[in-house]
Amino acid sequence: MLVSLVLLPVFLSGVLGQFPTACTTDQALKERRCCPKWKDGSMCGVDSGRGRCKLMTRTYSEKRSYTETNDDRLDWPHEYYDSVCVCNGNYWGFDCGECKFGICGDTCTEKKTLIRREIRELSRQERMTFFSYLSLAKLKTSARFKILISGNRYDRNTFHFIEATVYDVFVWMHTYPVAPFLENNVLDDTVNLAHVGPNFLPWHRWYLLFFERELQLLTHDDDFALPYYDWSMDGKTCSICTDDMMGKSDSQGLLTSTSYFANWKSICSGFPYPDKYCTIAEDKCRFEPIYRNPGADPAGRQLPSAKQVEDVLQWKDYDRPPYNSRARRSFRNCLEGFADPTSGNASVLSLHNLFHVYMGGTMSTSILASNDPIFLLHHTFNDKIFERWLVKYNASSEVYPENNVTGHGPNEYIVPSMPLARNKDYVRKAAIFGYRYSDYRPLSNEISI
Repeated sequence: MLVSLVLLPVFLSGVLGQFPTACTTDQALKERRCCPKWKDGSMCGVDSGRGRCKLMTRTYSEKRSYTETNDDRLDWPHEYYDSVCVCNGNYWGFDCGECKFGICGDTCTEKKTLIRREIRELSRQERMTFFSYLSLAKLKTSARFKILISGNRYDRNTFHFIEATVYDVFVWMHTYPVAPFLENNVLDDTVNLAHVGPNFLPWHRWYLLFFERELQLLTHDDDFALPYYDWSMDGKTCSICTDDMMGKSDSQGLLTSTSYFANWKSICSGFPYPDKYCTIAEDKCRFEPIYRNPGADPAGRQLPSAKQVEDVLQWKDYDRPPYNSRARRSFRNCLEGFADPTSGNASVLSLHNLFHVYMGGTMSTSILASNDPIFLLHHTFNDKIFERWLVKYNASSEVYPENNVTGHGPNEYIVPSMPLARNKDYVRKAAIFGYRYSDYRPLSNEISI
């Protein structure tokens, strides 16, 4: 559900991505400053000691000059803003009006830990609450963020903002960093700002935390935590792909009419023009339905196994050169699914990637995958495996490697984070962010009723 077109003023050299609505005023855009006023009337709540508006230094390394690229996402968000809110202590948010993840209270002094549970561990009522929250997010226009679309990525004059629902903002945030990289007017689809490199796991950890927070704010339920789906015990059958759970699909790959998400449509669907952002976002009548065809692809007949999950934990190095899909004996590359978790050898479909291929349809296309709500449950389980690795090796942000992968540097900001978040800062244990995972071990085809 997308409404209200917002054109960018002509004085901008670029446009914004997923940015706070409060920072899309003519004044903020002209001044290249995203420092909204908090409720005390001061920018970033400075009068209340919450934060300050700070001029940022560039974080991107000197490996290429800025004249060599025309991609708006490089060195996020310097294409658009020179100043942003920097919050003090436990304050957080694009205006310092919130608390950091895992902290609560009026003055952000209280710690809180949420438990992310396996979806089959939830009671029927708890599942229905989760589904109703997703439905509300799919219907309710976000009051906090807008999204970017374009007619032509080579021409900044075709970039503009539209409003989007809370869930569709979440979807767009995944489509934006995976679009081909634009350099010297040439599109390069080998560059991915959220995958195929060291930031794959911290990017998705931040992404899940962002959406979890947005659902909490939308529903006024501070105790809500995302569930996960442990697919490692299910073999060839997705036990939650039923009408009681995440939805059954018919012979055409469509969710059956009695499935809870049967009427959901995919934003940014249609032909994936690489020279545009979210091609048909303004025309919701053209949105495609969610497709799913579990186990139909010969490359993904079976879900990843429990043995693969245990095997991937053997790799002590978070990531290894060349820090991409060819990395061997790399925990990140094995979990992402480009390498065999048993041998550590590259060019083997496994774990994260294998699940996407197994599900087929919408989930098998990276630019559309997050439209399917089963994406959430899959990535929370990947995050749980990541958490097990962090605990096993007592790892922290120091393990994040220096590298030459575009957008994946340890101090580069996650695209499109706002408030800004650095890649390496999310290679930290979940307790720091106020959550943990249950120890639930489901039996195959078990469903709580």
